[in-house]
Amino acid sequence: MTDPRQLPLADYRPRSRLVVPETVVERPRYPAVDAHNHLGRWLTGDWCVGDVGALLALLDEVGVEAIVNLDGRWGEELDANLDRYDRAHPGRFATFCHVDFGLARERGFEPKLVASLRESHARGARGLKVWKDLGLGFRDPAGQLLMPDDPRLGPLFHEAGELGLPVLIHTADPVAFFDPVDERNERLEELGVHPEWSFHAPGFPSFDELMCSLESLVAAHPGTTFLTAHAGCHAEDLAHVDRMLTAYPNLHTDFSARIAELGRQPRAAAALFARHPDRILFGTDCYPPHAATYRRYFRFLETADEHFPYGEGEVPAQGRWAISALALDDAVLRAVYRDNPRRVLNLE
Repeated sequence: MTDPRQLPLADYRPRSRLVVPETVVERPRYPAVDAHNHLGRWLTGDWCVGDVGALLALLDEVGVEAIVNLDGRWGEELDANLDRYDRAHPGRFATFCHVDFGLARERGFEPKLVASLRESHARGARGLKVWKDLGLGFRDPAGQLLMPDDPRLGPLFHEAGELGLPVLIHTADPVAFFDPVDERNERLEELGVHPEWSFHAPGFPSFDELMCSLESLVAAHPGTTFLTAHAGCHAEDLAHVDRMLTAYPNLHTDFSARIAELGRQPRAAAALFARHPDRILFGTDCYPPHAATYRRYFRFLETADEHFPYGEGEVPAQGRWAISALALDDAVLRAVYRDNPRRVLNLE
């Protein structure tokens, strides 16, 4: 018999003895749009999807009629993404561009960002993707971190509104990534595998500072449509997300890669969907897309199942807990799966 006092946490594999229903949802109740995914070369160095035809077959199998590709970048790389996806398969893909915030190292960078966005819009970009390195990575000529609400970025975000381009923004990361990496950190095992994901170090803003900057940005540009990634970038505090959605009519959110957080507070999560049925978009952030992940999301949204895994693997990747489903009603499901993404993202 193993002495439990000596068992390393990494070797702990608890097996739930609950007897609970397991509902398989092969396809969503309504055709879905995956509003948050990565299909390009930005994050992986090579095309995330090798066979576009196989991807389309997968999407047809699981009832996803369109998918947003957030990897467009700019210039020739944007054209390569548009050629591969949007132009080759009209109506099935919507590629977002980026701008090069690295230009902020140079004085007078502001008009260059605006010009880049205009050019990407003319090429066919369907929105602007802003990643967490705005606030955590890019610095200005004085060496200061460039925050989302920096006034020098105002013309860029104003122009996005003028062009009708939604801005999908990922600010910060899970709150635990800003906490000390110690015995009290609920993402300790994850940060042990990925120590570079910790932002608890000198030189980084706090999580709260980043959230304040995000709110200031959204408030300053009421004519621009913002879509916060990952349940308002604050899935651990749904009262905060609710307040933001209530306060700012130009703000929407997806819940990609956050069913692990939402599913351990299912009543609060279901209430958030019910309070803002027209402001929440379906998205997975699972790349390359996988049928099992889509079906887990469908189960999470549609059934009343309790205490099931939020991901693959014997040890949960984000934390040692299970999730329960939301059992959303038909009207909310239709809005979240299809109507909201098509409206907010200007999909035909």
